[in-house]
Amino acid sequence: MKPDVTGFFDTDTNTVSYVVVDPDGSSCAIVDSVLDFDFASGHTNTKSADDVIEFVRSRELKVEWLLETHVHADHLSAAPYIQQKVGGKIGIGDRITVVQDTFGKIFNEGTEFQRDGSQFDQLFQEGDVFMIGQMRCDVMHTPGHTPACLTYVIGDAAFVGDTLFMPDFGTARCDFPGGSSEELYNSIQKILTLPDETRIFVGHDYKAPGRDKFAWETTVAEEKASNVHIGQGASKDSFVEMRDSRDATLSKPKLIIPSLQVNMRAGNMPEPDEDGDVFLKVPVNKL
Repeated sequence: MKPDVTGFFDTDTNTVSYVVVDPDGSSCAIVDSVLDFDFASGHTNTKSADDVIEFVRSRELKVEWLLETHVHADHLSAAPYIQQKVGGKIGIGDRITVVQDTFGKIFNEGTEFQRDGSQFDQLFQEGDVFMIGQMRCDVMHTPGHTPACLTYVIGDAAFVGDTLFMPDFGTARCDFPGGSSEELYNSIQKILTLPDETRIFVGHDYKAPGRDKFAWETTVAEEKASNVHIGQGASKDSFVEMRDSRDATLSKPKLIIPSLQVNMRAGNMPEPDEDGDVFLKVPVNKL
């Protein structure tokens, strides 16, 4: 099947969210939604999420799933807000428990923070199958960027999160806690075994030098032929050396501190205090 895919590009975080529609009906899934957040003021905004909600309502779509490809470190998820407005179950990979354990310690969350993935409605494993209306979705565990990264293969489309970018920009970083360039290489090889015509929808685009427009759709064939990091049959050794060296030069995403705390809670803020106020922590020299 060929799902109808609409991308929503967030210029503040270079994130692409997707509405994936069953071509035989009116059901859909929303992949990697965005809650706008101004770190300097601590204020949230729902404009990006509201644009997606307006699109869904204008087409009278039934939202069945709110899918997260991983715990994002560069934007906050709007999944709970969208769920409240239009429904849908929030899903992520079952290795979220590893991520929660790692960052629960980094952010000194204490025993009240559950590390069993129970904040999410569904924890997916490698090989799981679920439906969006009459459309089948296959789950691939594709770690490397994070331990919990998933690729959702929906009909002829694969939603790869941060594992792969457009061919002229390359691949994801692996230097966050739990990341692994070797695992990322193996995950990418798994994705590249999909049929050449499979459409790949990436989680971000940064408009590589020489390209005038943002883009987020490519194919398996294009990635195999011309991805600047992994194309033309790049070896694991050369990829790992390149990726590790490159990652050592990268600064942390500007929203990593709020993003991790919120996204490991399925997009929910930490519990408010007795006055109803919500606070995020800043770990010093921990990330």
